[in-house]
Amino acid sequence: MLTEGMYIADRYEVLGKIGTGGMSDVYLAMDHILGRRVAIKVLKQEFAEDVNFVTKFRSEAQAAASLEHPNIVNIYDVGSEYGMHYIVMEYVEGITLKGYIEKKRVLSYKEAVSIAIQVGKGIEAAHNKHIVHRDIKPQNILISTDGKVKVTDFGIARAVNNNTIHTDVMGSVHYSSPEQARNGYVDGKSDIYSLGIVMFEMVTGRVPYDGDTTVAVAIKHLQEELPEPRLYAPQLPVGLDGVIKKCTQKNPDRRYEDMEALIADLKRVLETPDEDFVVLEPFVKGKTRVIQQEEVEAIRKESRMEDYEEPDRMEEDDEDEDDEDDEGFLNPKMEKAVTILGIVAAVIIVVIIIVIVMNWVGVFKFGGKDTDKDNDKQTEEELEDPDEEDEKLTMIDLRGKTVEEARAALKEADLSALGIREDGSVSSDEYEKGQIVEQNVKPGDKVDPHTTIQVTISSGPGEFSAPDVVGKTEDQAEQMIEDAELKPLKGDYAYSDTVEEGKVISQTPEAGTPVKKGDTITYVVSRGVEEIRVPDVYNRSEAEAKSILEDAGFPVQGVESEYDDTIPEGNVIRQSVPGGEYRRRGTPITIVVSLGKQTVYYSYNASIPYPAAPDENTVVQFVDAVLYMGESDGTIPLNKSDNGTTVTLSATNIANCNTGTLVITWKTITTTTDETGNTSTMEGTLPLDERNVSFDRQ
Repeated sequence: MLTEGMYIADRYEVLGKIGTGGMSDVYLAMDHILGRRVAIKVLKQEFAEDVNFVTKFRSEAQAAASLEHPNIVNIYDVGSEYGMHYIVMEYVEGITLKGYIEKKRVLSYKEAVSIAIQVGKGIEAAHNKHIVHRDIKPQNILISTDGKVKVTDFGIARAVNNNTIHTDVMGSVHYSSPEQARNGYVDGKSDIYSLGIVMFEMVTGRVPYDGDTTVAVAIKHLQEELPEPRLYAPQLPVGLDGVIKKCTQKNPDRRYEDMEALIADLKRVLETPDEDFVVLEPFVKGKTRVIQQEEVEAIRKESRMEDYEEPDRMEEDDEDEDDEDDEGFLNPKMEKAVTILGIVAAVIIVVIIIVIVMNWVGVFKFGGKDTDKDNDKQTEEELEDPDEEDEKLTMIDLRGKTVEEARAALKEADLSALGIREDGSVSSDEYEKGQIVEQNVKPGDKVDPHTTIQVTISSGPGEFSAPDVVGKTEDQAEQMIEDAELKPLKGDYAYSDTVEEGKVISQTPEAGTPVKKGDTITYVVSRGVEEIRVPDVYNRSEAEAKSILEDAGFPVQGVESEYDDTIPEGNVIRQSVPGGEYRRRGTPITIVVSLGKQTVYYSYNASIPYPAAPDENTVVQFVDAVLYMGESDGTIPLNKSDNGTTVTLSATNIANCNTGTLVITWKTITTTTDETGNTSTMEGTLPLDERNVSFDRQ
């Protein structure tokens, strides 16, 4: 188990565990050579101890590493350390399609088709290199945070299939093709079937076949017709309905010929979704074949599902120790023929070995007269030098061999009496590092037995300065590196404020660094200036808005203010670049802050004439006037002036109110004269003079 801070291959620093599956655990790590985050998938211990599985796993992962496509999770490295076997791959920040379906329940047909096209393009790239995935399911499809869809686990799927190890079988069997369920044979059309099941799940929110055991689900793939997708998705366009049905035909010959044809129809769905254009090939045979009991038992054995109570623990069968063909089981007749041929070949090999051994011990002699002549010549040479104790040996050419290879060559040439000693090293463009460049006894020279041959070892090509490819286009950089007999490797893409898109930002090793022929130059290509999403700071306080924008890389260049009836004082009304739009990091932004609700002032001015007296003996006099704000929300101070015939009223600085009620009190004085000529006066009141008035804005 890996822990945070551990290093793998002196290069990958483990940052933490990010997932686990039936066969492996996944860790996030930092590649300190290329300066990028990667995902490391580590085989669980029960699989790491299976030599056959590990061998398949490594070879298939290495084959999958050759796949480079935008819709495939790239594999960067394969290795083993601390007894663990691992794959280093592209880190995709996002969610699995399975999680996305669970989150959204049902996808729109446009979204489902878009995802299927991207998955199809990734699978098509693999098929073009004769690599079949074998385990297409939503759990092996990733959706990145920027909406890109990538297929993963090519190598693992193949290794699992070839070793009949069915971990997490309940997750995979729902998407397996009938031919996989029957005998394990797969080709590109099996991936097409699985993608059809994935599309069914995207638009309906469910898998078409389900059951309590893997065997039950596998049998349904073999025997039951696909449920009508439109039964669960009534709004599904007829075009996509036809595509799903064609992908999931029981007979592979009735499916799409290849991924290219499927992708073409998916694109057509986007153009004319309601057109019934999908053509199904006619049935070659009659009704669906009923699976026999023997085949059911074979499926159970293949799936390792005899123990139903512990489906995740597969019992090993001693009878399955022999390797199976990569493409499935041989039929009985072919097995018999292969067995007979194997026996015949074994007999022939035994006979050849017996003849060789008997010839070596002298029972048989081959070569006839020529051999006798050679023996006679050797006898003559021995007679010519009767006093010589040891015969001179003829030296062979050891150049181009490693020291171990050279010792083996001496032994094969009956020169085992000669020894080899390394005598320094020199750089060489002709011989690879570790190979012999020079020997102190030339080939063909005679040398005494037991002589030690001194050899000089190659330290590899001579050093020269690495070319400078920074600022060059990707094609130019690759050509310059190859012209220098070095290996170009595009490390990654990165944003740059100074280097335009498509040109090299940096290289490792740097220009001028001593390198040798065959060394790798890794370079990073510019994506251009990074545009990032502008945060939305609407209705946030001025201080909070500044902090959010500046933390995101957008300096606040100015703060303006204005009144607003809805936004509280001190909060942001708007920003010069709306939230959600994308701009270059460092783009200045101005914010407008609310002053709160604006105070509006009004004034009132009126000249009111006295009302008429009720009779000639009565005079009207002004008593008082009161001005109420709005509907009796308070009184407003009035300036009053009375000239006996007219009352002048005025008020100023009436805040946020443009109407009111004016109440005036008038009194009456009546004078009367009696018969004796005496006069008297009597005061009275008129009804309250109440009137609605409007104010003028100041």
